[in-house]
Formats: sequence, C-alpha cells, structure tokens
Amino acid sequence: MTIIKRAILVIFLAALAAAAMAQSMGSSLTDARLTVHTLVREDIFAGFLTDDMERFSRGEKNIDLLLEKRPNEKADLLAWKGGAALYRAVRAYENKNNDEFQKYYKQAYDFFAESKQVNPMSGGAIAVIGGSQLILGDRLPQEYRAAAWSQAYAGYQMLLKGQESMVERLPLHLKGELLGGLAQSAQRTGHAAEAAQYVDKIIALMPNTPYEKAARQWKASPQAAASTSITCLSCHDQGRLSARLSAINK
Repeated sequence: MTIIKRAILVIFLAALAAAAMAQSMGSSLTDARLTVHTLVREDIFAGFLTDDMERFSRGEKNIDLLLEKRPNEKADLLAWKGGAALYRAVRAYENKNNDEFQKYYKQAYDFFAESKQVNPMSGGAIAVIGGSQLILGDRLPQEYRAAAWSQAYAGYQMLLKGQESMVERLPLHLKGELLGGLAQSAQRTGHAAEAAQYVDKIIALMPNTPYEKAARQWKASPQAAASTSITCLSCHDQGRLSARLSAINK
C-alpha cells in the first residue's frame, strides 16, 4: 500500500469512528437512565481541563439539545450553560479580547441566576455553579475573582448541608470534590481555619489518593495553597460516559 493510500485509509477510518461516536452520543441523549450531568460533563471538562474546544463545543450543543428533550432538568442544564459561558469568558480574557470577555461573563451569570430561579435547591445545579466558579475563578481578571470565590464558597456550604451526614460513605470522586471544594473555596475567601480543617479531613479520609497528596502539599506549604488547586483530581478522563453506558447495558 502506498503512503498516499495509507493516509487516505487512516482519514477514512477516523471519519467512520467520529461518525459512530456522534451517532452513539445522539442516541444516548434520549436514554433516561443517564443523568444530564453524565451526558455533558465529559465534553465540557475536556474544555475546562485540556482546552479541547472541539469536544467542548459538542458539549455545548448537547446541553441545548437536552434543554429541549428534558425540560424538567432545566435548572441543571442552565447551570452547565453558565459554566460553559464562564469558560469562554476566561478564554476571551486570556486572549485579551475584553468585549468578548464581557459578553460571555454576563451570559454566565445570567444563566446561573436563571438556574437558581428555576430550582434554587437543585443539588446538581448548585454543584455545577459552585464548581465552575471555583475551577475558573483563578483565571478571571483580578477584580472579578472575589465574587466568583464567594459564590463558590456559598455553593459548597449548601452542598455540605445536604451531604454532611454521609461524607465518609461517598464514592472517592464525590467525597474528594466536595471536601476539596470546601477547602479551596474557604482558602480563597479568607476562612483559613476552616480550610485547614477540610485539608485535615481529606488526609484522614482519603489516604493514598491524589486528594491526600494535594492536601499534604497545602499543609506543608500554606502559602502555595493560594495558587494551586485541590479539586478536579479524579474522574474527568475521556471514556467515562462510555463506561457508564456499558455498565448499565449489562
């Protein structure tokens, strides 16, 4: 086989794989066994964590499709739209495009506000709104950070009220992201004693995990905590949706 033919074959197979993935994803959107969070977070976090804008854009489109298909989950989906807009705002700021930053920043907080109006007690929406602001807050312009951190802190406090009695029994990812979010939002908002308390809890409850490693680094060097993260340390890898589909189809 010539080099040209081999290249054509590789492109053809890649196109087939992409089409199959898109078809599978489209059918998954109608699968009521999957939460909207399971359906969109993998693509949205591909943007947040690795700046994969192709997958991120796919996630945005799926949020809009799900708003049509699952109107009862509007609060959670609007929270995701807000998180996506906030990420686009951050990228615009980092690319020195202030007009675009202002546009997306306003969109983000409009979506967050609408989500809260639809269902102020939705745990999923609270987690997405708080988590988005915590993950992206450090990348906002200096004058916008305190507001993002403050809202993240309030959101994680609400999550704690609903989960405090079961924290130790939560799966690793949920436990780590809750305690990590509590620690980081407390640190960013000046609640130093509270942040230290959650750092100690992470060390006690999650030995031999990335969360414990990050917590020990914070404990050993408190000054480094202001510029490092203790969240998004597990379960945001590609393939989580496929694994979930395989599990429920068995």
